[in-house]
Amino acid sequence: MDLPIQLYSGSEDNFIVIGHRGASAYYPENTMSAFRAAYEMGAEMIELDILLSKDGIPVVIHDETLDRTTNGKGLVANYSLEELRKLDAGLWFGEEHAGEQIPTLEEVLEFAKGKIALNIEIKTEAVADEPSGGIEEKALNLVKKHGMEAHVLFSSFDYRAISHLKQLDVDISAALLYEKSQSAGRIPSELIENYEADAFNCSRRQFSKRWAEDTQRHNIPVFIYTVNNKRHMEKVIKRGASGIFSDKPDLLKQVVDNMWKTK
Repeated sequence: MDLPIQLYSGSEDNFIVIGHRGASAYYPENTMSAFRAAYEMGAEMIELDILLSKDGIPVVIHDETLDRTTNGKGLVANYSLEELRKLDAGLWFGEEHAGEQIPTLEEVLEFAKGKIALNIEIKTEAVADEPSGGIEEKALNLVKKHGMEAHVLFSSFDYRAISHLKQLDVDISAALLYEKSQSAGRIPSELIENYEADAFNCSRRQFSKRWAEDTQRHNIPVFIYTVNNKRHMEKVIKRGASGIFSDKPDLLKQVVDNMWKTK
């Protein structure tokens, strides 16, 4: 099946090695050091998460609150970018990572351009009912500013975000992140058709034989999160995944290369 985006490093095997929040097994997640490491380890795409600061800037962080991955407290949305930049986003992972900052989406785009594709996950907490002026529009404008449209796959667990992106630009690539309550029993091919999405993302456990057959039959690219075990990687690849999100992109690349050689 055709991949929904262009890679900078050509993927002869039609499979994408994706660094989940960067190389987050080895570096603090969603930081520039994690992204640089994923690129150096041979990842073909980096997955990252975005929320909005109090002053409306897309920033790269997974949780709605600052408590787990920074020395700050409370909601990301209650802090301006200037205030967020003063926080330490590395110390929680180890003293040697002290001084890491929360990146902006723009910083990551500047780093990635010409090097590596991105999967930008829009967090549900930042999604509003209307697309105008929202996180989707802000992120899309930054992607276009840096000429990265062909190298970015947006995704979200909030299906409104996918609809908004397609309203803003029908040609931008977007993946549905499977969320049970919004899906109302629909299988992947039905969801992709209903929301005009370009790809389907789900967990390893959700990627059943039935779903694998459904996505293959309808030529839908499917990306699986978060797989860090070699045996699980091999099983998911054999089942027909188009790519895997892994905290260990180096291990995933090794598994893919070995499987590709033995074909």
